[in-house]
Amino acid sequence: MRVHVTGATGYLGRELVRLRPDATTERVEIRDAAAVRELLERLRPDVVVHTAYRQEGEGAWAVNVQGAENVARAAAAAGARLVHLSTDVVFDGRKGSRYVEADEPAPVTDYGRAKAAAEERVAATHPAALVVRTSLLYGGPEPSKHELAARDPELTFYTNEIRSPVQVGDLAAALLELAALDVSGPLHVAGADAVSRAQLAELIAGRAVRTGEAPPGRPLDCALDSSRAQALLRTRLRGVREVLS
Repeated sequence: MRVHVTGATGYLGRELVRLRPDATTERVEIRDAAAVRELLERLRPDVVVHTAYRQEGEGAWAVNVQGAENVARAAAAAGARLVHLSTDVVFDGRKGSRYVEADEPAPVTDYGRAKAAAEERVAATHPAALVVRTSLLYGGPEPSKHELAARDPELTFYTNEIRSPVQVGDLAAALLELAALDVSGPLHVAGADAVSRAQLAELIAGRAVRTGEAPPGRPLDCALDSSRAQALLRTRLRGVREVLS
């Protein structure tokens, strides 16, 4: 299986390449539809794993939405399977229980709105694409931004913002498994534990951290139900308590 990874220099992208050193990683400006199309026509991958994104700042909407559509359109034209990475914050966290794939997105942040829009465009452009919603990443060879933040005693971590952190190696292995399976549409692939930002920081730091409640306008309990994905996978989606114990 010939694999192409977008965003190969990012935290997840580096782990995918570590597991699949034969993957192609040639960089391209994903906001340039013609350039993306030319690249995939030339490389002819069997599967594209699209991890490239921009969290915030100038150009974030274009990268996250138009870029995703360009990758999806080019992958479809090249006859490549697409695994598109999305996020748990396409939800607002007000449901009161874990989110399943059938739940309707209701984002409350700019990033969440962009990723929800990207999901729609990917589905419209490449209907066979797999859209993987995941959560906070940690546990790679280098510390993630969440691990670095947990070591800063000046930061405050929210007690009512719940997520399903996933060890980056578990996620990367799961994505490569899923790339070879005939499954499409949204799929939740995240860690087994639902923990608050404060609990995650304490598990990482190994000590108490400064805590508080999230300000208005933040997504709250966005824990994902990944049971459908786990039933498809050999890779076990471990909980953060098990990994960091």
